[in-house]
Amino acid sequence: MTTIRNAADLGRAIRARRLELGLQQTELAMQSGVSTPTVSAIENGKETARVGLVLQLCRDLGIQLSVGT
Repeated sequence: MTTIRNAADLGRAIRARRLELGLQQTELAMQSGVSTPTVSAIENGKETARVGLVLQLCRDLGIQLSVGT
């Protein structure tokens, strides 16, 4: 399990999973219905990225998010 503390951590986790699956940013963008620059921005930790888009990428990559205290 990876602890996500900020947008950069989440971006790194998304990038790592995409690479693990052997996908290019363009392939993930087409699969998820977003632009390639959007995928790039999310992977680079853009803090203003829309939550819905980030969640869509996570779903499409099979990343499970959980909340703990």
